Amino acid sequence: MEEHTFTFDNDTGHPVFVYRWSSDDSEASLRGVLQIAHGMAETAKRYERLARVLTAHGFIVYANDHRGHGRTAGSPEELGWPGKQGFTGMAEDITGLSAIIRREHPDLPLFLLGHSMGSFLTQKVMYRTPEPYAGFILSGTNGPRGLLGIGRTLARVQALLQGDSHPSLLMNAVTFGSFNRNFLPARTPFDWLSRDDEEVDKYIADPHCGFLCSAGFFYGFFGLLQEIHRPEKMRSIPKEKPIYIFGGDLDPVGRNGDGIRRLAELYDRLGLKEVSVKLYPGGRHEMLNEVNRDEVMSDVLGWLESHMPLAASPAK
Repeated sequence: MEEHTFTFDNDTGHPVFVYRWSSDDSEASLRGVLQIAHGMAETAKRYERLARVLTAHGFIVYANDHRGHGRTAGSPEELGWPGKQGFTGMAEDITGLSAIIRREHPDLPLFLLGHSMGSFLTQKVMYRTPEPYAGFILSGTNGPRGLLGIGRTLARVQALLQGDSHPSLLMNAVTFGSFNRNFLPARTPFDWLSRDDEEVDKYIADPHCGFLCSAGFFYGFFGLLQEIHRPEKMRSIPKEKPIYIFGGDLDPVGRNGDGIRRLAELYDRLGLKEVSVKLYPGGRHEMLNEVNRDEVMSDVLGWLESHMPLAASPAK
């Protein structure tokens, strides 16, 4: 597999860092494209293993570091602060990258996979700018939840008192403090990510992972979570585009599978024609880094391959 990197300037003029993985530069050997939106407090580089599987089967994979993340952040001090445009800007960067992909591969079907925070951004893209995509994959996701208004108010107060870019121990504790509850005694604060200790340790050791996000970040994040499940937004999701949702049935983000089931039920009631769900028994938050990751990646590949005929004429 070959890895190429490049940047493109977003609407603020800031460079967005992108990974591009392929097995062969020959367009004739390619079957499809997967674009990845990574999760909170991580980096797109962590999806290299999935890319290795997919590129071996004729796919090309693109993934950008979001604003305030990875090499897009620019420096360790900027990790966790996505700037004033925040999550709107992150979604625009996803769309900006899709435009580049369509120019480079106009005849190949393009799919979008979002994990965790990236899955919520993907849910926004699904009603805001779905046209380039032949289908969507949501990993480690969730449906509507309560108390977001309270959390957003708390984040806003802290941002007003200490600044939007202030790293927020408070909001981190409010958001993630209970996530290890089902995994006590916990070896690390991140046991909820995976049953694979080595993968958890790799996450902790990565300077681009596990950082504290800012008060302004959490304010914008809670706003995104409120927005994406408003009925008027969800009604704009194209009904003909397939959606695959997968996660662990012990993932605290997806409320041990209940949140994922509820989201799928909402899509069904909206009349979406194909919504597939797979919950892995015993799985935690990062199924692509779980002990059964080979099975999970094979399932992602299988879903993509099964939808190639439906995507024979992708939007350009």
